[in-house]
Amino acid sequence: MNMNDTRFPATLAQLEQRDDFVGRHIGPDNTETRAMLRTLGLDSIDQLIDRVIPGSILSSSPLSLPESRSEPETLARLREIAGENRVFRSFIGTGYYGCHTPAVVQRNVLENPAWYTAYTPYQPEISQGRLEALLNFQTMVTDLTGMEIANASLLDEATAAAEAMTFCRRLSKNPAKAFFVSRDCHPQTIEVVRTRAEPLGFEVIVGDPATELGAHEFFGVLLQYPASTGEVIDYDDIVAAAHGKQALVVVAADLLALTLLKPPGEFGADVAIGTTQRFGIPLGYGGPHAAYFATRDAHKRVMPGRVVGVSIDSHGDKAYRLAMQTREQHIRREKATSNICTAQVLLAVMAALYACYHGPQGLTTIARRVHRLTATLAEGLRRLGYTAANGSFFDTLTVAVSNAATVHAAARSYGMNLREIDAHTIGISLDETTTRADVGALWTVFANGAVVPDFNTIESGARDTLPAGQLRTSAFLTHPVFSEHRSETKMLRYLRALADKDLALDRTMIPLGSCTMKLNATTEMIPVTWPEFGDIHPFAPADQAQGYAQLTAELEQMLCACTGYDAVSLQPNAGSQGEYAGLLAIRAFHASRGEAHRNVCLIPSSAHGTNPATAQMAGMQVVVVACDDNGNVDVTDLKKKAEQHSKNLAAIMITYPSTHGVFETAIREITEIVHAHGGQVYIDGANMNAMVGLCGPGKFGGDVSHLNLHKTFCIPHGGGGPGVGPIGVKSHLAPFLPGHGTTGLKGIGAVAAAPWGSASILPITWTYIALMGRDGLRHASVMAILNANYVARRLEAHYPVLYRGENGMVAHECILDLRPLKDSTGISVDDVAKRLIDFGFHAPTMSFPVPGTLMIEPTESESKVELDRFCDAMIAIREEIAKVASGEFDAKDNPLVNAPHTAAAITGEWAHPYSREQAVYPLASLRTNKYWSPVGRVDNAYGDRNLVCACPPMSDYEQA
Repeated sequence: MNMNDTRFPATLAQLEQRDDFVGRHIGPDNTETRAMLRTLGLDSIDQLIDRVIPGSILSSSPLSLPESRSEPETLARLREIAGENRVFRSFIGTGYYGCHTPAVVQRNVLENPAWYTAYTPYQPEISQGRLEALLNFQTMVTDLTGMEIANASLLDEATAAAEAMTFCRRLSKNPAKAFFVSRDCHPQTIEVVRTRAEPLGFEVIVGDPATELGAHEFFGVLLQYPASTGEVIDYDDIVAAAHGKQALVVVAADLLALTLLKPPGEFGADVAIGTTQRFGIPLGYGGPHAAYFATRDAHKRVMPGRVVGVSIDSHGDKAYRLAMQTREQHIRREKATSNICTAQVLLAVMAALYACYHGPQGLTTIARRVHRLTATLAEGLRRLGYTAANGSFFDTLTVAVSNAATVHAAARSYGMNLREIDAHTIGISLDETTTRADVGALWTVFANGAVVPDFNTIESGARDTLPAGQLRTSAFLTHPVFSEHRSETKMLRYLRALADKDLALDRTMIPLGSCTMKLNATTEMIPVTWPEFGDIHPFAPADQAQGYAQLTAELEQMLCACTGYDAVSLQPNAGSQGEYAGLLAIRAFHASRGEAHRNVCLIPSSAHGTNPATAQMAGMQVVVVACDDNGNVDVTDLKKKAEQHSKNLAAIMITYPSTHGVFETAIREITEIVHAHGGQVYIDGANMNAMVGLCGPGKFGGDVSHLNLHKTFCIPHGGGGPGVGPIGVKSHLAPFLPGHGTTGLKGIGAVAAAPWGSASILPITWTYIALMGRDGLRHASVMAILNANYVARRLEAHYPVLYRGENGMVAHECILDLRPLKDSTGISVDDVAKRLIDFGFHAPTMSFPVPGTLMIEPTESESKVELDRFCDAMIAIREEIAKVASGEFDAKDNPLVNAPHTAAAITGEWAHPYSREQAVYPLASLRTNKYWSPVGRVDNAYGDRNLVCACPPMSDYEQA
């Protein structure tokens, strides 16, 4: 080896630099970077940044973070942190249970980038696999709950209950402002409902519905089934009493129990909500888990969240889509009762596949085994002198003891956690993972020196305690999808077939503006399935979760360094929850100063619909601020509105860089105006990927921001969820961060069921930041800006770039204006989006923030080669549009209006005036790497006229 050869650097530092993670995360290499700068007419990266970011906010100081670490070093350090957690057998229950994730699902879905790097299925043609899996989820939920329609999941059981509360208020004919919550609901659910109710002026009455309903007026009732104590309650009379008051009834039901128990839809419930966590999803210290929400068909237009429906495509064949898209809550803006614009898709898919894996018989067997073990446990405890307070049960016992602390200590000496209820009461919940040995160990804990019962003897004397009148008699999961994939071979091929229908980041760039679809590196994903992170109950004793404590503390510090804020809460488990928590913190701050009357929230007209929806949920009055012709906040109008509402001004919500993809130069002036009138500045962190290491919202006037960890900080989108939306605040708002009953922190109350939200995916962001280091994070922001400006420059001769900054540059995304093309040729933004599928691309963000436009965000992860491939596709499409304009292509029969083209469509009779080759191989490069859309263009109107939101019968498939 010649050590002077530049291919073989002589020093260890040089060798390590050649193999650094930053270079793997960022797409363009040095040669490509120089070429892109030349295209922009620039000499350096510094010159680019000086033209893009206002000098008044640009920081030259490095982030207060360590240098980047190697992948092995980072995983080794994370192993040390994980090792500080102690995994005990959990019998805590309260909505969180141990379960077995089928290995075929873990390996081929949870750990498969074809599933976890996909985006929300807004483009249905390239999302048919995910949509089918979500339709299975909806079918599973409606079957088990006995309801008529279900959504495609919500964030967790507690927030689903809060959504159900506002749902009831909209539909109930009882004018009362009170919502009755059974005292038998899970404590975290009650806490989140209270948090959500207070800003809306709702009173939450917690009591015994069997004895207290008659003493109150209320618009809705929330019941737990089985109760948090374990009791299986007959709710027939309670439901009738609530309906007699014209109130609606919500039942939080355990899906596994519903395989044995009468479903809520059969005893009159109006809504069923709950979690699907025990269907194969790890505990994960609280999340992420997919909640469900099901109701009557008559209420479908009011149901929050997303709904998958069945439609047909342009060839008349069956196709799936998101149904009722214009009904989505966040589009109602300030009239919305919910700001939910997300789901927990990856987890919902896993839960549905768990049902497919086991089928109705398998689920019933699991449920019967859990109940049988619980009955055996109860009988053994009875013989030891203990009596369960609940006479009936499915999987949970509430037991009176003389000294709970002594019993808990004994249990922990055996590596087991029981539920802490009070000084003389203990809860025990069994689950799918419970063994006979576990039951014996529990008897030992309670025996206090007495002879431990023999399992076989006790089991023979144990009896089922499910009330005869509450037993299920109706069939469920009868659709073939829940029985035809029972062998591993069939399941494996089913999962592959679903994944092959979709486009995700493992196949192609996803250039979605505002959504930041960047690389989710494999190393970042590895810790998610470590048992030290995955197998801990969210309410486990703090001394067993010291690894999580260290992880969250370090991550909070990392995010403070990235944003310029002083404190962070990791609890919000979606961007929508982060927005909400941020405004609640502002609201509480004003109240603490005797200024609770401050309730006006200024929001620019360009804002995402979740902003005004969130403000309304936080009890604020939305006042819209105009934008100028360049898409910037109209400072003159802002001054006018701030002065007009000065006495009541609570906040402004602003996205930075702006929703229009530019760094507004007046940002400091905007924050100063609001502060001068007593308001607080909320800066939406959706576009943080353009700022890390360059400028911090906490340093240029922001008081609070939410961060989308599933955008800037590399938690993958998972087909539309999970996400994490923590908030960063300045020190004066830190006392008003979200609290939680299990931690003792008060703050604004809980906004999510678990204290640290979706804790098990926080290691992804910790790992990303550790791998990138202070310089790598800054470099990522720089390259995101470079890539966006390169795309804008390459396409500006073909499509007008709608907004630019003061120096003619864009930020991290650019908006192409297709409205002139629509006016002159009839070709719409939808036609271009569907035609991109033929080129193997997911479309950019359509018609947001301006109708008739495409918003493109390439991120730092894409190389110049991929950017050029995308630009070549867009230019080729523009040439096709020109042929429509010239008459060379028929205006009503051309490759754009007929896109996407399926393999089936080009193999039959061809009656179009353009060639098959033009249809499917418009660029020669596609011949070696072709994605085939599984369906033609989906008919949205047909889907809304013929709404089907569960797996249709097989006869429908035959007809299609």
